Amino acid sequence: MSHSPDRHDQTAASGSGEGQSRGKPTINDVARLAKVSKKTVSRVINESPFVKQKTRDAIKAVIAELGFTPDPQARALARRKSFLIGLVYDNPSPQYVVNIQRGILDALEGTDFQLVLHPCDRTKPDHVARVRAFVQQHKPFGLILPPSVSEDELLARTLDEAEVDYVRIASVQLDSPSRMIRTLDGEGAAAAGRHLAELGHRQIAHIHGPLSFRSTHERRAGFERALHEAGLSLQPDMAVEGGYTFEGGVTAAEQLLNQPSPPQAIFAGNDEMATGAYVAVRRAGFRIPEDISIVGFDDTPIAGRLWPALTTVRLPIREMGSAAARLLLATANGAVARQLVTFEPEIVVRGSTATPHKA
Repeated sequence: MSHSPDRHDQTAASGSGEGQSRGKPTINDVARLAKVSKKTVSRVINESPFVKQKTRDAIKAVIAELGFTPDPQARALARRKSFLIGLVYDNPSPQYVVNIQRGILDALEGTDFQLVLHPCDRTKPDHVARVRAFVQQHKPFGLILPPSVSEDELLARTLDEAEVDYVRIASVQLDSPSRMIRTLDGEGAAAAGRHLAELGHRQIAHIHGPLSFRSTHERRAGFERALHEAGLSLQPDMAVEGGYTFEGGVTAAEQLLNQPSPPQAIFAGNDEMATGAYVAVRRAGFRIPEDISIVGFDDTPIAGRLWPALTTVRLPIREMGSAAARLLLATANGAVARQLVTFEPEIVVRGSTATPHKA
């Protein structure tokens, strides 16, 4: 069955009703004061290009004056989209993905929106085509893109061309404030470096994530900056990739411990790798923190469950997911964010770090 686009747009944009003249302003109020039809107001709300700029400006001025806010769910219908928020991710850390999901669900609680997941593999040549197919099939209200999917410029351009709203979470600003949640990963890693240097460690190693992740480079750069401030440096043989996974952390730590001069301390780029480092360090007969101090990144639940509890850099991942969902809904509702939403990590000192052991 076919539907009239104009009638559909009118109904969708009107929100909670058309006959109200008191209380919450309606599309009728906007049309009356702007001296245009409801259909024209609906077209402006739904970003139709078929409205003259002068008329568009007049309608937007009335909307601002009245404080009229169309229901984002209704706008989704007008744009022929579902009530689904898509999380598109390619992240080797399961806990990171779980925390992002929890944050999004926090923001969607009490609404009609639901979360749908789309795991992907950026190394595959048809990665972007698969995301495009997902969008065409589910017609999501919008997408949330955590690292490293958020760093894919080809994907961002593809979503723009498909007129799909999205919010990116990344360690650097890649887009406008309406489409970005920025995490200051470099500052958090610098805090880890300062902490270890202040304890008196001099032979400090770093287990980093995949080189395809911007966060890997941001965290390493921040860490090295802090070491440089303390008159130290990260030696080439003290930097090993761990892939952001537990298994990678085990392997990387074993490589570091096999060096002629094993490190006094290890900064792992996430808690998964730090947990792997615990295993390798103990297998090698070293004690934590008496022989080797370990610092992680993210402050996932495992950090407080290890023994001794892991000193780590807390990145509020759940809050980031919630903020991304709220930003997506606000942007789709016509709001334009002027200020970048930023999350700054902080170090949480626990039992896995101490002053160097004196032989």
